Amino acid sequence: MDRLISEFDRALRAVVGIANASRQSPGLDTAEAELSGADRAHAAALMRVNHVGEICAQALYQGQALTARDAPARAALEQAAREEQDHLAWSAERIRELGGRPSLLNPLWYAGSLAIGAFAGALGDRWNLAFLAETERQVEEHLSGHLDALPAADERTRAVVAAMREDEAKHRASALRLGAAELPPAAKAAMRLASKVMTTVAYRI
Repeated sequence: MDRLISEFDRALRAVVGIANASRQSPGLDTAEAELSGADRAHAAALMRVNHVGEICAQALYQGQALTARDAPARAALEQAAREEQDHLAWSAERIRELGGRPSLLNPLWYAGSLAIGAFAGALGDRWNLAFLAETERQVEEHLSGHLDALPAADERTRAVVAAMREDEAKHRASALRLGAAELPPAAKAAMRLASKVMTTVAYRI
């Protein structure tokens, strides 16, 4: 019962935007750039997409950890989730600084990702870790695309996104070290399609 209450509290905090970072935001010591209204809105929308990605990550790792059988695999997922919580707080803070707002669909993103994570974990630890590794690989690509798309002058946002990308690479490497399997091409394509839908919708809503 205690664990159930704890997991529910974790989900509620993620959805309503209550996240405490254990590390200082990478952009904190970078001066705010003079941005046009259009550039500021674009950067805020990209960070909203990243914030949704972190909402999804919290739910995915929660679902995967709940159904993981192997202790090292569960520990890796829980460590990744703790670092992703920093990302959640950083991206929410940056959205506020840019004058934007979080996605209105955060409860939906969380519920869907929790179900997917639990399903991945139920398949067994090698496939659970495979899902983690592929998720992180695709997120790395996604963040690289954002670094290309962000206004060149917005070094504050770029510092946050670059640090997030570095952590994602570490999580992928950890999953591979623990023996992640290789997902079939069809599964990777399905994940890429789902990500495309999420990022397109979250940019606007």
